[in-house]
Amino acid sequence: MAPRDDTPLAERVEELLAAGGPLPIVAAGRPVLRRGTEPYDGQLGPALLARFVEALRATMHAAPGVGLAAPQVGIPLRIAVIEDPAPVPPEVAAARGRVPQPFRVLVNPVYEPVGTARDAFFEGCLSVPGWQAVVARHAEVRLRGEDERGRPLDEVFTGWPARIVQHETDHLDGTLYLDRAEPRSLSTNEAVASLWPHPTPHPAAEALGFRLP
Repeated sequence: MAPRDDTPLAERVEELLAAGGPLPIVAAGRPVLRRGTEPYDGQLGPALLARFVEALRATMHAAPGVGLAAPQVGIPLRIAVIEDPAPVPPEVAAARGRVPQPFRVLVNPVYEPVGTARDAFFEGCLSVPGWQAVVARHAEVRLRGEDERGRPLDEVFTGWPARIVQHETDHLDGTLYLDRAEPRSLSTNEAVASLWPHPTPHPAAEALGFRLP
């Protein structure tokens, strides 16, 4: 097992930010993505936290993606950012429950399912570039935590926003979307774009031989 980095987190973040520009995204296989995270309790201080959050946002935009968790840039803190302009055709938005989400910061988030309904769609990850797989997730979740200013967050998310917050919170627990995915659905981005551009993964399930919930 790779050794842990015992450098104080504030020093690690300062060093990361010193390079400027979008932060390098950690790819699957690095231990930081699998070890879970420390709850945020002021390790960075307000000014450094603000700079780190802005860097996460810039990196998410540059990737581009709709969410980014601190471990994805090598920092094991329970912090993530999300933002989704939802630039998809109306039929896709309707099938997936995808609606625009404003930028927000999730500090120490945890989620729990609301009801038993589950939805399955192709999903990707900035830390697993080039690939997508079908993941069945809770259709509705209750998310609790705080924002970057310490204000409480207690909100119910449905549809695609629920998928985003589950994906990013999972990162903070050392879980990648592949851990929850249907293995037979694993496809390159090119295959998804050319073969499975449908609003739902039903054609892929039939052709590739996997079940949907």
